[in-house]
Amino acid sequence: MRIIFTDTYKKMSEEAAKIIAGQLWIKPDSVLGLATGSTPVELYQNLVWLYQTVGLDFSQATSFNLDEYVGLPADDPQSYHRFMHENLFDHVNIRKDHVFFPNGLASDPAREAEEYEAAIMAAGGIDMQLLGIGRNAHIGFNEPGESFTRTTHKVALKESTIEANARFFASAAEVPREAMSMGIGTIFRARHIVLLASGAEKAEAVRDAVKGAITPQVPASILQLHPSVTLIVDHEAGALLSEGKRDSR
Repeated sequence: MRIIFTDTYKKMSEEAAKIIAGQLWIKPDSVLGLATGSTPVELYQNLVWLYQTVGLDFSQATSFNLDEYVGLPADDPQSYHRFMHENLFDHVNIRKDHVFFPNGLASDPAREAEEYEAAIMAAGGIDMQLLGIGRNAHIGFNEPGESFTRTTHKVALKESTIEANARFFASAAEVPREAMSMGIGTIFRARHIVLLASGAEKAEAVRDAVKGAITPQVPASILQLHPSVTLIVDHEAGALLSEGKRDSR
């Protein structure tokens, strides 16, 4: 695992944008796995800026979103579909028919999961997967549990995740209790993974994911076994990884 230590959230976002932009320059038809939440917002702003100023080209790229809430329509202000369009897709030249989300309104979630997996495989698999990390070390909406979930699935959200996401809603009561998420196995099949972490509240999760035992109780710990992971942390999120620093920026 390559670890890039940065001083600030701003620098973390810039480093991540360089990596994703590099992926697109090297392989214009890249398949990207994309994440939502507060962590990648400035990263997406940087990608939009690169598109507008130096012509970073998304026209051949394909994207698969990591997850989506169950029960929220695509036009809901808190849906991840809406988030991605407002923060990235509406501002770059990615083809709308090359943008994929798990359907949180699917009447048959198991079938939806199978079809999402099939679509990823038909696209050739994910070249670069962007991830954030939850306070309980979840990646996607793969919560701590007794086993690593292999494929896309419907998941019941832990109370800690609901509380963490409540800031995006009028109240915790409005946060959906379920989501559709890529599974750990789906994520692990990506050729390269970029994991972002910002803020002191993520420091313990980052430490456990990088230095702790590999266990489904710490979902992100499985990334220790992946052959190509880049972890980018700001000063606060990386505070418990001080020993053996590499690639400080």
